[in-house]
Amino acid sequence: MARARGKLAVVSAAPDPSSMLSALPVACLLLDEANRFRYVNSAAEQFLCLSVSQLRNLALSDVIPPESPIFALIEQVRSGEVVVSDHDLTLETPRMHRRGITVQGTLVPEDPGCVLLTLQDESAARALDRQLNFRSAARSVAGMATILAHEVKNPLSGIRGAAQLLENTVGEADRELAVLIRDEADRIRDLVERMEAFGEKPIVRDAVNIHRVLEHVRRLAQTGFAAHLRMVERYDPSLPPVWGNRDQLVQVILNLVKNAAESISADSDQGEITLMTAFQHGVHVTVPGTRRRVHLPLVVTVRDSGPGIPADIADSLFDPFVTTKPSGTGLGLALVAKLVGEHGGLIEVDSRPGRTEFRIFLPIFKEDRFDNATAN
Repeated sequence: MARARGKLAVVSAAPDPSSMLSALPVACLLLDEANRFRYVNSAAEQFLCLSVSQLRNLALSDVIPPESPIFALIEQVRSGEVVVSDHDLTLETPRMHRRGITVQGTLVPEDPGCVLLTLQDESAARALDRQLNFRSAARSVAGMATILAHEVKNPLSGIRGAAQLLENTVGEADRELAVLIRDEADRIRDLVERMEAFGEKPIVRDAVNIHRVLEHVRRLAQTGFAAHLRMVERYDPSLPPVWGNRDQLVQVILNLVKNAAESISADSDQGEITLMTAFQHGVHVTVPGTRRRVHLPLVVTVRDSGPGIPADIADSLFDPFVTTKPSGTGLGLALVAKLVGEHGGLIEVDSRPGRTEFRIFLPIFKEDRFDNATAN
């Protein structure tokens, strides 16, 4: 407001409400009394994977399953509630599969029976929260590994050496026991060494061509553990280099591809692993312990056609010692999360029967970077 000649004057006219809604990054839907679409903004088009022209003659039940809790929320709004919210919803259709959705609904006083809905995907925020938990868990494993390396590896070497001596001096019946002791000592040593990988060490970073990393992993997979599977590549050739460590990125992708291959039955003739890259605007996070914001526009996806991740471990999948494999240690995905975190990136997973996707969000290389010596 501004004062002119002793009177209040409006600085500028109020903008059109529809233009304001269009500018919002949150999906906004205006439904009439029959739940048909009267208005959707650009974010809603992206959220629903349908254009305005496609939605114009549709009702909400044509897009979202009728049993969705969203319809109960709409009825609650129409029954007199001012604003109704629901959280952590799942929307699953042939076009989309979204989890962790927050929905808010409110009446539109000017249009009786009309309801305005907002739908917000909070999966990225949840992924960031989980990433911070992964880092804390990784530090706990690193501390445990330091203790084990000091207290276990030295006496373990003595036990192994003694078993080798016995193996050459005892009879055939006892030799088998000596070999068992030696093998178990080696297994414990390998476990301790894997845990030592969680130590807090600075990494050297530079410009990395992510497609060369993926091609290297693909060759390793198809000449070994994934020889029985079909490998599909869907790359965006225009992507800039990643700001990262080549060897560690190979380790991350290789672990994910190996897990994907192991999830698919060995006798399956329909098994498929898809490697994808894309550029996605708008993903920014704050580096923990600093005020620095990091842009993570480069997305690497590893998708498999396996049975999916059991629901009871989905939320703790990247925690140390969580595994579905009878002989697994549960350190592979925990290490993946740690390495992605050290790159300043994010990792998230979306899984259902027949389709599991691990998505990694990474920073891109910029020519003005001079601090490529370390990254915490």
